[in-house]
Amino acid sequence: MLDDLNELRTFRRIAALGSLTAAARELGVGLAVVSKRLTTLERRAGTRLIQRTTRSLSLTDEGQALLVQVDRALDAIEAAEERLKTGRDQPMGLLRVGAPVSFGRRHVAPVLGRLVALHSRLDVDLTLDDRVVDLIGERIDVAIRIGPPQDSTMVMRRLAENRRILVASPSYLDRHGRPSCPADLAAHDGLSYGDAPTTWRLVGPNGIETDVRLRKRLRSDSGDAVHDWALAGGGIMLKSALDLAADLAANRLERVLPSHASAPTPVYALIASGRGMPTRARVFVDAMAAELDGLGF
Repeated sequence: MLDDLNELRTFRRIAALGSLTAAARELGVGLAVVSKRLTTLERRAGTRLIQRTTRSLSLTDEGQALLVQVDRALDAIEAAEERLKTGRDQPMGLLRVGAPVSFGRRHVAPVLGRLVALHSRLDVDLTLDDRVVDLIGERIDVAIRIGPPQDSTMVMRRLAENRRILVASPSYLDRHGRPSCPADLAAHDGLSYGDAPTTWRLVGPNGIETDVRLRKRLRSDSGDAVHDWALAGGGIMLKSALDLAADLAANRLERVLPSHASAPTPVYALIASGRGMPTRARVFVDAMAAELDGLGF
């Protein structure tokens, strides 16, 4: 059985790293050992699991199907090992996390770095991508998303309240004036991210909604680029209050129309239904909630 588990663990690392050599290096064994384990597993499975060429490696359809089952089985075994070996809830194993690029860099990456420093048996694989990731297909344990998730099959935990707010640099507002009402925004330069609509919908006092349009002279598919433009005095941007907390506290950015913001866009942690929540995922989600507590609006 121990040999069988080594084969499965080796298979999972080959799939994750895309290389037999990299898997051997990470597992601390020779390349020949990794190759033999894979060959033995394929022989027992009765089919090829990985398609190999001199330049690339990819899972076959059978390999993809087996990997889903291997992930579930090894996750369960690792969770049992946690309880047996430590006698308490200590995170261990590989934690795979997905998050939006800008938010992930500012908030998720620091939390994960601290967790790895605290827990010697915990490893992390962080994917930063603004698209909606497929948790099962991409083998993500926890995905962080801003705004209500559309997939009702996911296990969700609300991490923080959040709204998008209007901000600009003090230098920009000194040059162009400080808007006193939504109508004043029409005379200002807007900074646009991705495929954002040409109008921004703001919720004011008493819940009254107003659509505003700015001159969108600068647009980028990078939220970080838009953020940098705002810091440099390029215009007004609408962005998550969580991403702006540090800049507002340091007076690098100033809130515009403080009584107005977007509709709520809370931050959620998502876990694929049926996987349960391993200790490593629960510890991370708890740490994220503590990190974000009090930063939103």
